[in-house]
Amino acid sequence: MKKFSIIKTFSALALVIFTLYSFKPVSPATKYKCMVQMTNYTGEGAYVVISLINPNGEYEKTLYVQGDDSEWYNDITSWWKFYGKKRNNIDAITGATVAGGQRSINVIEIEDAKINAGYSIRFESSVEDQEYYEQDVQFELTSESVKSKVEGKGFIRYVRMIPN
Repeated sequence: MKKFSIIKTFSALALVIFTLYSFKPVSPATKYKCMVQMTNYTGEGAYVVISLINPNGEYEKTLYVQGDDSEWYNDITSWWKFYGKKRNNIDAITGATVAGGQRSINVIEIEDAKINAGYSIRFESSVEDQEYYEQDVQFELTSESVKSKVEGKGFIRYVRMIPN
């Protein structure tokens, strides 16, 4: 009987240890309304990728993708080098392309620990049979910048962030 009790106790202890180590700690995050206003260009709708860039200038996470036809993702060259290797499921963070002169408002979530820690947010844009802008908009994530308006350099006229 003692042997069964020891095995049962050991199994319960192993289950507790496994459970504790299998969960990742959840970092507090804030949701931001992100308005992207496009320039008055002509042509197809733009694909816009919003990415979190680490302090070393490398992609860390895809925050949002405007354009849900994966056939065209490789036209967003720099992001594709990051995303194409992993092919994480991004269905929950994709939406329709946005045409010239239009705007879109999306909600993105950024971990609070990334603010004022050297991280940046990058907006890349591409339009079929036109140009690709790797850093159409890019800015460091600071307490002030996440409440600001930033001008674009390509298809994006400006981006405005508002804590939700």
